Amino acid sequence: MKLSARNQLSATVTSINKGAAIANVELDVNGQRIVASITVEAAEELGLAEGTSVTAIVKASDVILATDG
Repeated sequence: MKLSARNQLSATVTSINKGAAIANVELDVNGQRIVASITVEAAEELGLAEGTSVTAIVKASDVILATDG
């Protein structure tokens, strides 16, 4: 699969917290924690489970940075 998105991160699913409609999928990206909120239906269709290798694709219109100073 080829995508135009350049922010592609190799990750491993560390946990999945399913609600009524949304699943919060916690990922480990080289020791950094990222959480993706996707539909429960999508999580099930993708066969996601703890330990699954995935690619997190980040496509956002804004990135906000902050510092302490």
